[in-house]
Amino acid sequence: MERNAYFDNARTILIFLVVFGHLIQPFVADSLGMNTLYTWVYIFHMPAFILVSGFFARGAGDSKYIWKLVNKLLMPYVIFQTLYTGFYYLIGKTGWQASLIYPQWSLWFLISLFCWHLLLEYFKRMKPAIGISLALLIGIVVGYFGEIGHTLSLSRTFVFFPFFLIGYWLTEEQLMLVKKKAVKIAGIAIMVLFAVLIYYLPEINTGWLLASKSYGDLGVESYGGFVRLLIYAGSALMVISVLAWIPQQRIKGVTHLGTRTLYVYLLHGFFIQYFREAGIFSVDGPIDVIGLAAISAGIVYLLAWKPVLGIFQPLIEGRTTLLREKLN
Repeated sequence: MERNAYFDNARTILIFLVVFGHLIQPFVADSLGMNTLYTWVYIFHMPAFILVSGFFARGAGDSKYIWKLVNKLLMPYVIFQTLYTGFYYLIGKTGWQASLIYPQWSLWFLISLFCWHLLLEYFKRMKPAIGISLALLIGIVVGYFGEIGHTLSLSRTFVFFPFFLIGYWLTEEQLMLVKKKAVKIAGIAIMVLFAVLIYYLPEINTGWLLASKSYGDLGVESYGGFVRLLIYAGSALMVISVLAWIPQQRIKGVTHLGTRTLYVYLLHGFFIQYFREAGIFSVDGPIDVIGLAAISAGIVYLLAWKPVLGIFQPLIEGRTTLLREKLN
């Protein structure tokens, strides 16, 4: 599929938000403003990222494609699960003794992404409306089972799968409907509305947005399914609103970063976890938040820098083409 600047811009913005969200997380509990910003970002950034991933899952079901995914997702998972375990031990982080079936921190995405491609083998045989409805139903039901949690990222796999499936069924023409003027105007209103709601309803448990806990753990076992349905609706509205404002034209120094998001995703945790354990940063006002945003952008640029890609390509892609290019 020919690269489209819109999707690379979307990936760049969303991976920045992933890094930024992880960087500001330690300061959420002590500030209503930070809690609002963090929750606002988490409503849409992973659902949008997953939807875009589903859009490009066009080879799902082909045996060669699945084997390619094993090399692209499972092998890096094993490697980085080992690396992060050792790194956590070195920096003195608690809970570093995780086995392969309990993904370290953000590595859950690799396991879930692989599973989503496998699930597509069955769901793509259904009519889109039926498949998406079933995926939503499963995502709601799994919350009632406390046994489905962090193990192999099963909870997140099922809860976020509807966004991946929707992305798979969307055509480019359908997705570009978000660029209509009416949608963009409505999108601003929706984004502002959610910010206001979050600010005045700070008791919202961000565990709902992480999708890794059961309704019992979240304290609403009796009506948890209804709450998750509301979360689905809110996330969908926010995803549409944000995607409506993604630029379609190539942006110098920005668009190309969207081709390197896997590197940023896998490597940024070494920075984030070190910062958290060392307690390097603090947030005492808007200037500090802007500073953390700048640091987040710097991390994205650094980890998408070609020399860094060359160093880590053998671990992430199992290839050394960039190193050979440099040597030649």
